[in-house]
This record gives sequence, structure tokens and C-alpha cells, in this order.
Amino acid sequence: MNFFKKNGAGLLLCLLIAIPSWLLGKAVPVVGGPVFSILIGMIVTLILTDKTVFSPGINFTSKKILQTAVVFLGFGMNLTEILAKGKQSLPIILSTITTSLVIAFIMYKILHINSNSAVLVGVGSSICGGSAIAATAPVIRADDEEIAQSISVIFLFNVIAALVFPSLGAALGLTNEGFGLFAGTAINDTSSVTAAATAWDGIHASNTLEAAAIVKMTRTLAIIPITLVLAIYKSRKSKNTEGSSFSLKRAFPMFVLFFVLASVVTTIFHLPAGVTAPLKELSKFLIIMAMSAIGLNTNIVKLVRTGMKPILTGFCCWIGIAFVSLMMQHILGIW
Repeated sequence: MNFFKKNGAGLLLCLLIAIPSWLLGKAVPVVGGPVFSILIGMIVTLILTDKTVFSPGINFTSKKILQTAVVFLGFGMNLTEILAKGKQSLPIILSTITTSLVIAFIMYKILHINSNSAVLVGVGSSICGGSAIAATAPVIRADDEEIAQSISVIFLFNVIAALVFPSLGAALGLTNEGFGLFAGTAINDTSSVTAAATAWDGIHASNTLEAAAIVKMTRTLAIIPITLVLAIYKSRKSKNTEGSSFSLKRAFPMFVLFFVLASVVTTIFHLPAGVTAPLKELSKFLIIMAMSAIGLNTNIVKLVRTGMKPILTGFCCWIGIAFVSLMMQHILGIW
């Protein structure tokens, strides 16, 4: 009862933003519910002059609800099926992820941008957009404005990729298989991968959507090692700066462990789509709800004023990933 008394108002506000955002995301998938919820949240917070009664629930949603969403995401991942179908793409995926993270680090050094923003843009660009940012943000203790900024950057290049890549693929003479790999490795959000592959199928009367989706799901598996490495790095850094002892148990985020367990359960017990599909949908909705809280905690004026460096970082990651994806296809003899 005390929990709802303390957090109820903020939870309800986030829910009221999340529902229309979820519906808008369904209507305009290339934009997606998380982007709508952040935008609505930022607008609402300009109107609310006093958020005192809402703050506890908003903060709970942006942290705990976000972590819960990542756990439910694991139920949509049958590890055996994904690896069996996506193993051909593994060399390309590993190359593009490495490229994005290296570029993000270089841009962090050159532009002197916030380290958390660089990590989130690098991870979001290379793995799976909003889901990767949702999983990584609590591990590196990113604040809400850093999360909102990175989501906005990823969204921008998602939309461009969904619109440009089908024509680019045709101009380059990609095969159907080649475009499926290109879309699955070089576009970071599922909705934009789907949009680009669907557009390609419509033009070429092909069936690349399934292949692109499998490649995209294979990329999502990288959430597990990336979050673990970042957790260990962050814990060791805290040890050096604060003098606290390093503990693997403390470094490993429990919600990532539950995400892995959910994936293992789905894999071992071969959970049917009738079970996993609603859990995946719940995960998406909870991410949208968490993004509404992040929007409510974000100063839109400050976000716009400080946004050019993260956008430039995202652009460089995006170009680097696309180039390496095509180059690896050429080396492997796929294209």
C-alpha cells in the first residue's frame, strides 16, 4: 500500500503517456513507440510546473520498469534457433559491432562528448537500438537525458536507413540474400529493419524479411556479453576512483542474469509463440512506458542545445557499420 501511495501518481502518468505512444508506434512503426513516448514526456514536463508528487513513480519507472522490460525481452529469444539460422551472419555482426564501438570511442576522444552518451550511441547503433540502450543504461548508470539523447540519435538514422537502404541496395546490385544481411546488420532497430526489408520485397517480389529479422535477432544476443563487460569495467573503475573492492557478483547486473535465464527457459522448453509473443509485446510496452518516464525527466531545451556531437557520433557509427557490412559481404563472397 505504501508503495502505491508513494509511486502511484508517477506510474499512472507514465502509463497515460505510454498507451497513446504504443498506439502511435503501431500506426507509424518506422518511428516507434519509444520515440513518441519520449517526445510526449518532454512536452508534458514543460507543462508540469511541479512534479513533486510524480517524481518517485517516474524515477521507479525509468529504472525498475526499464530493467523488467529487458528481462521480458529474453522470452522472445530461442538461442538455438537464432544461432542455427543466423550463424552465417556472425562474422559480419562481430565486425559491425566492433566497428561501431571503436568509432564511438574515437569520437568520444575527439569531440570530448559525455562517455555514457558515446557508449549508448555506439551500443545502440551496433546491436539493436532502443533495446540495447535499455539494457546498457542501468549498467553504466546513465541518466535520463543521456538515454533520451541516444534514443533520439538512433531514431534519426533508423528513419534514414529505412527510406534509403532499399534504393541503395538496388544501386549496388545486392542479391536478395545480400540485402537481407545488409538490412539485418546495418539497421539497428527491428521496426526499421522490417520497414526496409518489406520495401525491398515489394520492389523485388522476394522474401528477405524473414532473413533480415533472423540476422537482427542474432545481433540482439550481443546484449549479454556487452553488458557484462561494461558492468565489470564500471565496477573496476569505481574501485580505482572510490577505493571500493571489486566484486563480480556486485558488478553483474541481476536483470541481465534474468534476461539470460528467460532466454534459456525459452530455448530449453521450446516455449510456443502463443506464450512468448505476449511476453515480447509486454516487453515492448514496458520499454515505451520507461521511455515516457525518461522523457518526463528530460530538459528538451538542453537536449537540443547539446545534441550535435552525439548526432555526429551516431552518423559516423552508422556510416561505418554500413560500409563494414558491405565490405564483409564482399570478402565472404555473398555479394
